[in-house]
Amino acid sequence: MLAGAASAQPVGIRSPTWDSLTPSDRQFLAPLAPQWNTLDAQRKQKWLGLAQRYPKMSVDEQARVRQQMGTWAQLSPAERQAAREQYKSLRALPPEKKQEVRQQWEYYQTLPPEKKRELASKPPPAGAPLAPGSARPASTPPPPPVLAPAAPSPASVPPQKQ
Repeated sequence: MLAGAASAQPVGIRSPTWDSLTPSDRQFLAPLAPQWNTLDAQRKQKWLGLAQRYPKMSVDEQARVRQQMGTWAQLSPAERQAAREQYKSLRALPPEKKQEVRQQWEYYQTLPPEKKRELASKPPPAGAPLAPGSARPASTPPPPPVLAPAAPSPASVPPQKQ
């Protein structure tokens, strides 16, 4: 049983326990404390990389990262997986399609809350092409997301330019 668990982790990736983190890493990663020891090594390394870049970020970037991390930490494992899959599908889109999705998102963000609820409650029109990884048509603004658009994972936060 132990050998099976060891083979699930990529070779050479360190998987630190919560107690082995530095005090500053624990402070930054506090929203993830309840599930830290259940995260796989690769996810821990991504979060630790973000923790290392955090002090070099602007105040606005730090606030955005803190807010998004709090939102991410509140998601269930299934919601996180769905967010990762949606992020991957959006990332794979050609540039012109990404621009179209971005414009739809910006339009959707300007809608009043009651209109957002109305759109979220409607089923997609029959025969409409679906947006990648979604049950909604590509031409329909999405329902309210579980996350802010840029929050799917620590990998989505670009490293600080030096």
